[in-house]
Amino acid sequence: MGPDENPELWAFLASLRCGRILDGTVAATERFGVFVALDDGPAHPVFPGVGFITIPELSWTRIEAASDVVAVGQRVACEFLQFDTWNLEARLSLRALRPDPLRDFADRTAVGRRLRGRVTKLVPFGAFVRVADGVEGLVHLRELARAPVENPEDVVGVGDEVCVVVLEVDLLRRRVALSLRRASAPL
Repeated sequence: MGPDENPELWAFLASLRCGRILDGTVAATERFGVFVALDDGPAHPVFPGVGFITIPELSWTRIEAASDVVAVGQRVACEFLQFDTWNLEARLSLRALRPDPLRDFADRTAVGRRLRGRVTKLVPFGAFVRVADGVEGLVHLRELARAPVENPEDVVGVGDEVCVVVLEVDLLRRRVALSLRRASAPL
């Protein structure tokens, strides 16, 4: 869709600037994101809303589905990210207007600190441990025990409460590296 096909919508979207806050109503939730009917501007000729939020932009934490965060009919305020000229829609972020739990964690947690956490997920290369609200870190296989480990379930299970040491907090890649084996070492 080009500017000639829907000039009013094109002009509205082209006028938006990154960082602007837009209000609207959740019009539809899909497995790939959420359509938002914006209060300002024209309707979309095809989609249920001119605004669109991808799954990662809904929340700072890992979610399974859009319905974990929003519901159809819910009022939302979102930050404008960009004009998607291919789909003729406003790409939006809901999480941008909420505090980032990882940034808060990084500000108050030093590398080397021991923490208690709960194992949330096992993967072939290690175990994820929730160490704060909205913050999960990975204990890599090599950091699970002093002896080599082939399967994380040989050491921990989902739901186990464990003591870990913070190895790294990478805000850019949004990763927290943890160690279970170093937590068992004497102080």
